[in-house]
Order: sequence, then structure tokens, then C-alpha cells
Amino acid sequence: MDVHVVTDPQPNAPGQIILVRHGETAWSLTGQHTGVTDLPLTEHGEQQARAAGESLRGRVFSQVLSSPRTRALTTARLAGFADQVEVEPNLAEWDYGAYEGRTTHDIVAERGPWNIWVDGVPPGATPGETAADVQRRALMVISRVRADVEAGSDVLLFAHAHMLRAFAAAWVLLPPEAGQIFTLSTSTLSALGYEHAEPVIALWNASRL
Repeated sequence: MDVHVVTDPQPNAPGQIILVRHGETAWSLTGQHTGVTDLPLTEHGEQQARAAGESLRGRVFSQVLSSPRTRALTTARLAGFADQVEVEPNLAEWDYGAYEGRTTHDIVAERGPWNIWVDGVPPGATPGETAADVQRRALMVISRVRADVEAGSDVLLFAHAHMLRAFAAAWVLLPPEAGQIFTLSTSTLSALGYEHAEPVIALWNASRL
């Protein structure tokens, strides 16, 4: 007689969250804090965005989300995702308040040793955000995409250096100020996922996947 062995189907392997920092802008070149200021990409930044798209070519994403800022949306569109990208307001860059447009060098010269992840931005008419504020927004995006990733789908996010550093820290369950341990260059790609059901950083600050 024939014997049929019935096995339980294997669950889908988890997917990944692919993070793309936007291409170069005039202020990323000078090191000026760029939060709410809506700068375009430089010509080199546009080239970087297209190169990122080449690395992503052929991958299928259940969601493609972008910060509402022009530099992130343009990167998404030049990378080849104009037809799929959706604006996710919670992916906007850190609101630097009174430090918008200023460099770390200038801020330190004015007030002495300073770390935005710990010290934040000064209160006032434009108080800006704390690291905890930014991480709370990152956690809201994680809540939006987690089910897809756990079901085996990949998700693609286009955003900014500080936001994506905060996002990575939130993903691996680190406190808000831990975003300072990461570095992120323009138009680089990173990947977050799972290993043995634990959240991990699979790739960071790479030129290609």
C-alpha cells in the first residue's frame, strides 16, 4: 500500500525592511541639520538615487513608503518606485527646531559639548523634537509594516539619516538615544529583519544590497 506522509506546512520566512536614505542635497554636503526644510537633490544626489534603484531592481515590495520631504520622494521616484510609493508622514526627518540649518560645529562653538541624541534641541518658539519623539514616530511605522514582514513580504522605506537611525534602534529594541551608534551616508541601503524570531540589523550603510 502507498504511504503518504503528511507534514505541517512551513511558515513563510520573514521578509525584510529595506531602508534607503535620500540622495545628496546642498545641506547634506555642508553638514547643516535638515529637518523641515524642503531641499531638492543635487545633480549628484539624483545620480545616487538612480544607482540605488539599480540595486533594488527585481525585488518585490508589499509596501513602499516615503517621508513627505521632496528629497526622499524624489529619491523614491528616481529609484523606480513612482507608481508604488506612498507618503508616510511619520518618516519625516527629526524636527530640529531652532537648530534647523545649523551645523554641529557651530552649535558646539556656541554652547559647548552637544549630542542631539542626548541633549536635544533648545526650547523656544520652535522647540523641535527629542530623540524619544522621533523614536515614537518610528515605532508607528514599524506597527504599520510589521505584519507584512512577519508574513514574508519585503517593505521599502525612503527617509532621512536621523529618522532611519532612530528606526533601526527601535527595531532592535534599543532606547531612543542609541540611534547615535549608527552612521548613515546619503543614498545608502540597509536591511532590517529577523533571525530566530529576534529582530536584527542584517545590513547597514551599504552601497548595494
